[in-house]
Amino acid sequence: MDLLSLASRQLRRAADIVDKIEELKGELSTILDSSPSTTATPKKRRKLSDAGRLAIAAGQKARWAKQKAKSVVKPAVKKARTMSAAARAKIASAAKTRWAKAKAAGKNSL
Repeated sequence: MDLLSLASRQLRRAADIVDKIEELKGELSTILDSSPSTTATPKKRRKLSDAGRLAIAAGQKARWAKQKAKSVVKPAVKKARTMSAAARAKIASAAKTRWAKAKAAGKNSL
C-alpha cells in the first residue's frame, strides 16, 4: 500500500494505532520484566548508643545555654528623634503656603 495515496484521516488513524501498539508493548514489557528481586529493600537504620545520645543532648543543651546567655543582654533602644515646636511650626506654615498657592492655581493636588 502506498502511503501517499492515503487520505489525511487514514494517516492520522494509522499513526494513532501505531502509538497505541507502542504503548501496549511498553506496558507488557513492564509486566513481564517485573520480578520480586527488583523491589527495593529498606536500609537498616543504625542505632545510636545511649552514651552517644547523652553526648548529643549535652552538646545541644550547652548551645541553648550559650544562646540564651547572649539574648539576655538587650541592646540599647535608640530614642526616636523629636522635632522642636518651632521646627514643626515652620514646616506647617510652609505646607499651608504651598497649599494656598496650589488652590489659587485651581489644583486639587500638588
